[in-house]
Amino acid sequence: MSKLHLFLTLIPLLPFLCTSFSPENPSSRRVLVLLDDLALKSSHSLYFKSLQSRGFQIDFKLSDDPKIGLQRYGQYLYDGLILFCPTTERFGGSIDLTAILDFVDSGHDLIIAADTNASDLIREISTECGVDFDEDLAALVTDHTKYAVSETDGDHTLLAGDDFIKSNVILGSKKIEAPVLFQGIGHSLSPTNNLVLKVLSASPSSYSANPKSKLSNPPSLTGSAISLVSILQARNNARILISGSLSMFSNRFFRSGVQKAGSPTKYEKSGNEQFLTELSKWVFHERGHLKAMNVQHHKAGEANEPAMYRINDDLEYSVEIYEWSGRSWEPFVADDVQVQFYMMSPYVLKTLSTDKKGHYFTAFKVPDVYGVFQFKLEYQRLGYTSLSLSKQIPVRPYRHNEYERFIPAAYPYYGAAFSMMAGFFMFTAVHLYNK
Repeated sequence: MSKLHLFLTLIPLLPFLCTSFSPENPSSRRVLVLLDDLALKSSHSLYFKSLQSRGFQIDFKLSDDPKIGLQRYGQYLYDGLILFCPTTERFGGSIDLTAILDFVDSGHDLIIAADTNASDLIREISTECGVDFDEDLAALVTDHTKYAVSETDGDHTLLAGDDFIKSNVILGSKKIEAPVLFQGIGHSLSPTNNLVLKVLSASPSSYSANPKSKLSNPPSLTGSAISLVSILQARNNARILISGSLSMFSNRFFRSGVQKAGSPTKYEKSGNEQFLTELSKWVFHERGHLKAMNVQHHKAGEANEPAMYRINDDLEYSVEIYEWSGRSWEPFVADDVQVQFYMMSPYVLKTLSTDKKGHYFTAFKVPDVYGVFQFKLEYQRLGYTSLSLSKQIPVRPYRHNEYERFIPAAYPYYGAAFSMMAGFFMFTAVHLYNK
């Protein structure tokens, strides 16, 4: 009876188990959302519903809940983490700065939304991810030229941003027509971290300062150097989104109309929903996720992979690359995939041809150098997960019985040897038999 009872208990859980994360289904399905206040569930419900409509299982917790944790018995319970708790000074349970960084280091995704009252903890997490928020705790991004026109036109801290990153992989192929409403703090990118990118930049006329006080010194952050929303893809392909505004995720900003100062065009709906929805698809690997399979190499005219090659052999190399479309694997089409035949340095560098069905291939001659080589495929492209493939293969010289009997390049030496022999016999005959 106990086994039957266990079986009946697990039946309702089967749909959830089937949609959980797996290597063949790279979309993260279990997401933990940490909130300062549970009221954010309703004030930001449109953003959460967009995730749930795509199959994500969202677990809402207060950031100071003493029972929260990211892993149990060494296994992570979630595939993604959303921090909508900018004022949190200390997380509850077993979550802390180290736990969150380990979560990212293990290949999981992270979304951080800061605000004007961002705590030192949130700032420290962002700094570890290559983002530095303005040190002035009262500073807001202000723009007196390209602000969002509103009924309460005052300090011009409500911005209408439209300086997006130029990448269809990150923001989708559909153009974002309406500007994005933003009200919050700005940040700069760490010059030592070349993996972090600006997705939404401030205009050249903007600056970061306290709007309630007069400027006595030049602002530390000005112009396009201010990033409003940034992303990072780690070397292990974990993805991070950092925003300086929590309100830009709110229902009010999603539904609000927008008109940029100096522009006669007024949009009935801001671009926040489209911008953040498309960006979340990238963060959670619903787009731009690549996988490589069926790496093969063999001699020209053969099908089996040899144990080693001989110098000057003709060989063929092939690989299949697919991209995750959110629901299935589709052939990845590109013209910049390259393979190296590598030993200490690349001896051969070839751009792979493709049949536009995911199959990439090339052919080349093994260099006249013997040793231990590698087929190396390192593919890094903006917005896509990186591919790193390598296969080791030794290359041997000719054996003693594999050289040509007569080498064409040595014909002059052969002629010199035989002509000298003929001349010797002629000289001997003349010297012996001539009276």
